Amino acid sequence: MNKKKMIGITILILCLICIVTIVLVTYDTGEKKKPGTDVPDHKPTTRASYHFTVPEHWKNDPQKPIYFDGKYHYYYLYNADYPDGNGTEWRHATSTDLVSWADEGVAIPKYTTPNGDPWSGSVVVDDSNTAGFGEGAIVAILTQPSAETGKQEQYLWFSTDRGLTFKSYSDDPILPNPGTEDFRDPKVIWDQHSHKWVMTLAEGTKVGFYESDNLKDWHYTSGFETENIGIVECPDFYMMRANDGTYKWVLGVSANGNSIGKPNTYAYWTGDFNGNEFITDHHEPQWLDYGFDWYGAVTFEEGKDKDQYNHRYALAWMNNWDYPHVTPNLNEGFNGMDSIVRQIKLKRDEEQSYQLVSQPIEALDQMVTSTDSLQQIKVNGSSTLDITGENYQLDADLTWSESTNVGLRLRESADKTRHVDVGVFVEGQYSYVNRAFTGQPDESDRYLESKAPFDVNKKKVHLKILVDRTSIEVFIDDGEIVFSNEIFPEINDQGITLFSEGGTAIFNNVVIKHFGKD
Repeated sequence: MNKKKMIGITILILCLICIVTIVLVTYDTGEKKKPGTDVPDHKPTTRASYHFTVPEHWKNDPQKPIYFDGKYHYYYLYNADYPDGNGTEWRHATSTDLVSWADEGVAIPKYTTPNGDPWSGSVVVDDSNTAGFGEGAIVAILTQPSAETGKQEQYLWFSTDRGLTFKSYSDDPILPNPGTEDFRDPKVIWDQHSHKWVMTLAEGTKVGFYESDNLKDWHYTSGFETENIGIVECPDFYMMRANDGTYKWVLGVSANGNSIGKPNTYAYWTGDFNGNEFITDHHEPQWLDYGFDWYGAVTFEEGKDKDQYNHRYALAWMNNWDYPHVTPNLNEGFNGMDSIVRQIKLKRDEEQSYQLVSQPIEALDQMVTSTDSLQQIKVNGSSTLDITGENYQLDADLTWSESTNVGLRLRESADKTRHVDVGVFVEGQYSYVNRAFTGQPDESDRYLESKAPFDVNKKKVHLKILVDRTSIEVFIDDGEIVFSNEIFPEINDQGITLFSEGGTAIFNNVVIKHFGKD
């Protein structure tokens, strides 16, 4: 073989090798197909479709969001070392609509001062420069365990770069521990009536009240004692205007009412505040959620409306300290989700008392990709819809005369053995969410059916149900009762069945709004 021919063959072989290499590289590492193309690159996920979830690792307590520069700024407790290491820090996210969030990274890192890691607290915008860090400085007051004693004390951090990063004001606490084991979760507000900063603190079974002119020097003014709801956490304090025009103060806490048959969520009282002391209307608390998974809740002001008293927003950590590490999300490297943001209003009821009512925020409608509307459906037994879904909002009006149990089975398997049930148990006179027949986090099987009293004499109910990949939130009637629960259905369990036991029920105005791609 002559030299020229050998060179030609060699070049041909090299060309073939290049072609094969390009094909293999393209196959393995080429640009991924986007969802919706002919060959979608879509992996099944347990990450929520329209709920806030931590990008990776762990989250728990939300901190009260604040609004400035045209955005809501939200900080939450985050652990980058989860599940192998401890210690929380404050991670930051922003949103213009309270539905879609942009991650802004860690704003208050852990273990950067002699004291322990930062725990829960609250953030305020110091527009009048009362603390001396400059007008519009962002001030965070939060709990840390003392380097000297390990006791819970309150420390101040401040930001002069619009909340992106914070600096520690001092290694010494601005509010030392007075000698109590539980002394945490400061919530700070500006009281326009007394022209001072007011702080509420969780102190065992008591909520302590403190005052300050400059966010640095605090003085105790009074204490509010609670009973039969365990150690309280994450206090919340604000004024609202009810639908009858009356202004009321609301004091909220995360609490455990299991011992008295009440929820383990957000307890609250309405009353009056004279600048030093909170005087409640009723000794027994009311509850903002009757589910198992709505804890560490915070409420916050509408950012775009000058009327700060007509309504507020609320969100909570969707988990429970009795089973915090049981979730399929761990297989994807994260554990932590919040409830949807809900709008709350204060309503005067027929008994002349005041209660908070909740509804999903309207901004969720921007997530709707398709809608199914159904005509009147009469059900005696069960009726499975042709419609299926994984992430959606379902509204329905139910009426009945003789039925003993009416409702819906959601995220149902094809063989009908797996489902989560929502409805009214007429014989028991309560509304409920039952997750006993689907995947759920409570391995002890103590938290299977959440329920709340229901006036069955009405013989009707409106259900607004929000279903996501690992959660269900149910708003009863005008939102006087809400259930927020984690559920872990199998990915293909997407059936919807209407049911009525002991008589005929009529389902009217059934509307299903699908969020994202099911």
